[in-house]
Amino acid sequence: MKRILIPAAVVAVAAAFVLVNFSTPMAAGDAKVGSAAPDFTLTDTNGNSVTLSDYSGKYVVLEWINYDCPFVAKHYDAKNMQGLQDKYREQGVVWLAVNSSAEGKQGQFSNEEIHSRLKKHASTVDAYLLDGNGDVGRAYGATHTPHMYIINPEGTLIYMGAIDSINSANIADIPKADNYVVMALDAAFAGNEVPVEMTRAYGCTVKY
Repeated sequence: MKRILIPAAVVAVAAAFVLVNFSTPMAAGDAKVGSAAPDFTLTDTNGNSVTLSDYSGKYVVLEWINYDCPFVAKHYDAKNMQGLQDKYREQGVVWLAVNSSAEGKQGQFSNEEIHSRLKKHASTVDAYLLDGNGDVGRAYGATHTPHMYIINPEGTLIYMGAIDSINSANIADIPKADNYVVMALDAAFAGNEVPVEMTRAYGCTVKY
């Protein structure tokens, strides 16, 4: 039987402008582990339409993002997220960042600002997708940033939840944590069952 892990620790972030909710239930939407990932078409920051099903036959990682969230900043400032992007894109994985922040809310930026931040962080995502109306985020039950999803070449969702096992904004916790994205992809590449299929996401709430 697969394990579902829920990190226990709760860390308060001393930033008044950030709303963080650790009591949000596990994601509830059309997305279910073991079922077909909901298809979608979104526009990227270059004005291109990106459709999930176009990547049939490849592993796809969906990363819900908000650059102003300290939990996202933790992984980017430490170059942890970029390291994962580089490692798995070299193995043929498609990596898509999805921003579901509504207009006027935290994390919603102009395309120029997004490109500036992508360059600053040396991010290597295949595309940064704009979901301002939140339809895709709600379909996937995305609740926090970062919220991670992994889809296999058959289009089946094989992991959804937190990036790792320690719900803090402290960079020092990264090497101490179990990285669920690494665990899932490495197991899948080896032809093994994903050891942990679903966890409770942590971070800043998605600003729908």
